[in-house]
Amino acid sequence: MITLIINEKKYELALQGHETLLEVLRDQLGLTGTKTACSESECGTCTVIINNKAVLSCITLACNVQGEEITTIEGLVERGELHPVQQAFLDQGAVQCGFCIPGMIMSSKALLDKNPEPSQEEIEYGLDGNICRCAGYLKIFEAVRQAGQEMKKHQQLRDIVNSDSTTSPLNETIETVQ
Repeated sequence: MITLIINEKKYELALQGHETLLEVLRDQLGLTGTKTACSESECGTCTVIINNKAVLSCITLACNVQGEEITTIEGLVERGELHPVQQAFLDQGAVQCGFCIPGMIMSSKALLDKNPEPSQEEIEYGLDGNICRCAGYLKIFEAVRQAGQEMKKHQQLRDIVNSDSTTSPLNETIETVQ
């Protein structure tokens, strides 16, 4: 038995030891947002985030990530709202056929969590392992930039809220709502 922490939920699983994280996500847990394509680390459709790093789940043994913090595309929605990266991909029309998008979004989120204002070169490097057959890269790059700006705004608001709860009327309102 192993314990996997996926999207902030614990799963106890009996595995043989050879199952990839991708197989466990899709076949055992029904988390099919993570896509299967090449199964040999060439396309990026299976990208998930493990401990804040974009990782290809098709070449990651599930038993090797026991106890690690795993986030899939399903784990990005918070309180019924799309994550800013997901929303930016929709806003910019960066979804086309949609097959590569979960991996693109997860790679983008990992990049933007580290740097919400990446240069074009940093965006290209951050998405280097992800292939879009529809060649929608320009819109994808725009979506990453938009999402970074939104994530930066959200972080600034969190910083304001957390800065001084005793003197800020904004914090008092938020604390009451929570």
